Amino acid sequence: MQFQLPYSGLQWSDVPFLLTGVYHTLLLTLITVVAGTLLGIVIGWARENSAYAKAIFWPVVDVVRSIPLIIQFILVNSFCAMAGYPMSPLAVGGVVLSIYMGVLTSELVRSGLQSVRPQLKKAGRSLGLSYWQELFHISGPLAFRTLLPGWIGTVIGITKDTALVSVVGYVELLRASQILINRSNEALLVLAGTGLFYFLICYPISRYSRTLEKVLKYD
Repeated sequence: MQFQLPYSGLQWSDVPFLLTGVYHTLLLTLITVVAGTLLGIVIGWARENSAYAKAIFWPVVDVVRSIPLIIQFILVNSFCAMAGYPMSPLAVGGVVLSIYMGVLTSELVRSGLQSVRPQLKKAGRSLGLSYWQELFHISGPLAFRTLLPGWIGTVIGITKDTALVSVVGYVELLRASQILINRSNEALLVLAGTGLFYFLICYPISRYSRTLEKVLKYD
């Protein structure tokens, strides 16, 4: 027996379906943030320290940043299918969004490393620190303080960009809400709930970043 919400075409059984969309959004966001951040750190560090890496990666960075994400999802999904290696919607979304976040994070890492004054690097090396010791104890922490606000903004943006993966069949939060709207014709109520869920996902990230910035003495 189905129980409808008062004065609405929605049913209580729709709530688990919407929560499944929330779970899919969180799962894709977590995969993307972890993989994209690690990829961005490697690319950003390589571009800052190697002319060869800079020459290799700059076309990739420009292409990924210039092409709309929705087109990237379609192209990757279609190419894999034509090559005989179809990927699940989650895999397509994870790969494309991870590369996209990696590119954005690499620019933040590169600008963060460039913000460290050369005198501090030389001082560390003059004290007998190796390159890696100086990077982990001096340049890295200082660069982290510089890039943190931009990285948090990227994470929040990626969380909302997961909605675009629905173009390849991934049922995340926004796609789940669209399905409910088509069935119940309750657009305002469903979208209000969807917006609330996105707020509950993104707001704690923003608040925690402000706390972390205060700890790092931004204020």
